[in-house]
Amino acid sequence: MTRWDVAIVGAGMAGASLAAELAGAASVLLLEAESQPGYHSTGRSAAFWSETYGGPLIQPLTSASGSFLACPPADFSDAGFLGPRGALHLADAAGEAALAAFLERFAGSQVQLDSIGLAELQRRIPGLKPDWNAAAYEPSCTDIDVAALHAAYLKRARARGAGLVTDGRVTSATRERGQWRIETGSGRFEADILVDAAGAWVDEVAALAGVRPLGIRPHRRTIVQLRIDPPAPPDLPLVIDALQRFYFKPEAGGRLWLSPHDETPCEPGDSAPEEIDVAIAIDRLEQVVDWRIERVERRWAGLRSFAPDRLPVYGFDPEASGFFWCAGQGGFGIQTAPAAAKLAAALLLGTPPDPLVANLDPAPYSAARFGLA
Repeated sequence: MTRWDVAIVGAGMAGASLAAELAGAASVLLLEAESQPGYHSTGRSAAFWSETYGGPLIQPLTSASGSFLACPPADFSDAGFLGPRGALHLADAAGEAALAAFLERFAGSQVQLDSIGLAELQRRIPGLKPDWNAAAYEPSCTDIDVAALHAAYLKRARARGAGLVTDGRVTSATRERGQWRIETGSGRFEADILVDAAGAWVDEVAALAGVRPLGIRPHRRTIVQLRIDPPAPPDLPLVIDALQRFYFKPEAGGRLWLSPHDETPCEPGDSAPEEIDVAIAIDRLEQVVDWRIERVERRWAGLRSFAPDRLPVYGFDPEASGFFWCAGQGGFGIQTAPAAAKLAAALLLGTPPDPLVANLDPAPYSAARFGLA
């Protein structure tokens, strides 16, 4: 089959979740540039769900996704994708103002943020150094099983008739007589609607299709896995610096996942960690706790792509007929996937939104905000 109603470029979390929502109502083709879906950002996520992550305009998408992730429909998965964690937003003297501003941003929202005393803070983070004496606790924060969620979306998309082409990097896309003619590394295809869900490559795909890019830029994020002494307690919360200099969380076997919270602009590609970023991450951790680092066991980097205003883009391009954006999800694309996919599917199909997102306003995420015609 070479002709489809919708061709989605990118089979990571954004593309796979949207395909699962559209398939059945339309014929859908997923075009993946790599030999396997989710190779880049989706497969390299630090894997947590936090209602505060991304800011107040991302929070509605995250909160709306929570019930689906915790208790998905039986025909989607026989188990939820979330595990208990909790998050501590931590501050030293330099970060107290940032912590206060953070609490102010979410005042009046549905997100629960609790003040905790110094004794409780030190209990939750054994070995915490004295300079770190202010924190807010976010009890709703959880871990996400990213691989299982991505696999479930791909499975649902295929079950509903969606096609998947790997090694299918798009080399050109032209609009002729109301159809997109798409050339890829694995063949030629036609579609009524072309969806750009290509992650770090979204602006490149837009340019290939003759569509004005939106200035969505990829940024490198570094993660290291450490063996530490004493081992990380399994109930250690996700710990996030109020000044966004680091975050860390426990992993299996008492290990620790640590990031320097870097966002280094880079070109799209197979991202790799820089030694300086690994060293910065370790130095920052050593300023927070008295744990001994025994070994750096793994290190990796992923790409997080942001629009200039750091909000995602969902909807048709106002200047290019049949071109639909599903892009700019930054580091919050996984935790917002259920709501974002349902919202985007309703916009693409022109149907009433799913009850999960019926109260969400899509306007902040429209491509029209960039001053397009």
